[in-house]
Amino acid sequence: MASGTILDEIVAWKRVEIAQQARDRPLGALQEAAASAPAPRDWIGALRQPGVSLIAEVKRASPSAGVLRPGLDPAALAAEYAAGGAAALSVLTDTRYFRGSLDDLRAARVATALPVLRKDFVVSSYQLYEARAASADAVLLIVAVLDDEALAALHGLAQALGMAALVEVHDEDELQRALAIEPCVIGVNNRDLHTFQVDLGTTARLRSRIPDEIVLVSESGVHAPADVAQLADMGADAMLIGEALVRAPQPGEKVRQLAAAGQGKVRGG
Repeated sequence: MASGTILDEIVAWKRVEIAQQARDRPLGALQEAAASAPAPRDWIGALRQPGVSLIAEVKRASPSAGVLRPGLDPAALAAEYAAGGAAALSVLTDTRYFRGSLDDLRAARVATALPVLRKDFVVSSYQLYEARAASADAVLLIVAVLDDEALAALHGLAQALGMAALVEVHDEDELQRALAIEPCVIGVNNRDLHTFQVDLGTTARLRSRIPDEIVLVSESGVHAPADVAQLADMGADAMLIGEALVRAPQPGEKVRQLAAAGQGKVRGG
């Protein structure tokens, strides 16, 4: 597990936050809400389309960069993304560090027909029921913050609730742990957790170790059509893009450029 990073601080706070939320909304009530939520959309299917699919992210802020787009309207932004050709959405729901919320996810999902990933720091089953109750179609599971038992349990629960899981890794050791739970989707984060440097070569390095039947999502470091072509050459199925889209003067046009660069691309060439 990661140590001595902002990730540790976030995860420590997340456990406190979950305890507070559970007092306000008991797990039983949350499970009832999850059971009555709209049926999940096919997040994995959206990424299996020909070419390199684009997952567009609704992200208000980050700990390092601060506010990314003042006055961000999640519904309007999601609609722009969809019109531009995004295959799926990701919504940052952490409040303390990223200024997001589950309300952002609900608004984005209602505004489009695209499947939506809840991007947060999941450490408890409570958060999975919370995600499904908010109509999330998929959740992020970060291998670096979970031990093997928790990773397997959360992955299994996500599947039981009908949601996809984006299992995120940063290096070979984490990938080996991720493969042990037989995931359908693996996300390779190109950002080093310790130095915060971004290197698309991380995706290239791990690609050969990931079976072809698993959907590979490359995260971080994609800014231009040339980056998309590089990902296609590496064999990526999809790309998750946040800040480059949110900061763009015309996010929908930026999505259009990057999505178009991924269309017609054949994995590995």
